[in-house]
Amino acid sequence: MTPEMDNFKRLLSQKGLKFTHERKQLLDEVLQLKHHFDADKLADLVKRKGLRVSRDTVYRTLPLLLECGVVQKSVGDGRREYFERTSVKGHHDHMVCIECGRIIEFTSEKIETLQEEICKSYGFKLVFHDHRLFGICESCQKKLAKATSTH
Repeated sequence: MTPEMDNFKRLLSQKGLKFTHERKQLLDEVLQLKHHFDADKLADLVKRKGLRVSRDTVYRTLPLLLECGVVQKSVGDGRREYFERTSVKGHHDHMVCIECGRIIEFTSEKIETLQEEICKSYGFKLVFHDHRLFGICESCQKKLAKATSTH
């Protein structure tokens, strides 16, 4: 049994939920993914493979996989929530350029430590977090500066 499966089973047990065959199939599929995905892409994938997992089960299971750390929120097209397997690159956060759409993945021990301190000071138990910073990348800043200097 994998650590991800152990964590998932433990969370389900804590919530009084069962580790059903459908949830196991979804976990197995997610653990094979190496790219960002949304709930609809995951539902379509399991359907194409002939697995009997409803779209509703996919939508109800993803927050549980998020809470137990199997997946983390990621960056997508901005119209829906995207996820990625945490174990592919480990936990990381995202900076998104609002000009060109470039995504910069980063980790920061300072942010991780600070959020723990903030949660502790408020008596808040952190389950997961999602840091997405939106701004303008260095390349686009240069292009914008050049465009404004020529006018």
